[in-house]
Amino acid sequence: MRVICKCGNKGRISSRETLSAEFAKLYCQCLDAMCGHTWVAHLTFYRTLSPSAQTFDRMLFDRLKDMPRAKQRELFEQLGAA
Repeated sequence: MRVICKCGNKGRISSRETLSAEFAKLYCQCLDAMCGHTWVAHLTFYRTLSPSAQTFDRMLFDRLKDMPRAKQRELFEQLGAA
């Protein structure tokens, strides 16, 4: 992904803070040494153009696998109580 500074020169993303699956803060800096501008840009999910080819079951399994064990147990306990 390219970022452009307000001065018109290229910038770089120095770090990223992911706040959710749909939103992240990008910490950027201008590559022009004479400018030195630093800024925060927001990266957000807007809409789907073509749905995923993965099945819902596969996506759910992948999300569960990435969760910490304690969170997995909590989720399954909630499902068992329902």
